[in-house]
Amino acid sequence: MLLPQQTQRGQPMTKTKDSTFFENKLLDFIAEPDPLFSMMQWITEQLMEIEVSKKVNAQKGVHSSERKTYRCGTRLRRFDTRLGTMYLLIPKL
Repeated sequence: MLLPQQTQRGQPMTKTKDSTFFENKLLDFIAEPDPLFSMMQWITEQLMEIEVSKKVNAQKGVHSSERKTYRCGTRLRRFDTRLGTMYLLIPKL
């Protein structure tokens, strides 16, 4: 049996998996009238935020000397899916 490597203090070198954030989000989604639709809307918003932060080269609300552009509000867009129609706030750049 292989044991994980340990640091000098005797603690394992690998991180433990912390899934409390996702457990709490799952509980939030289950409380919604349509949990699958809520999950898809949240994931879509998170992916848009990641993409915009990558293009701007800075997180929302954070000052950075490496910033390439600025956010200029949002646009409301309709997104039709098999689960239903979502209205997303698309960030302007």
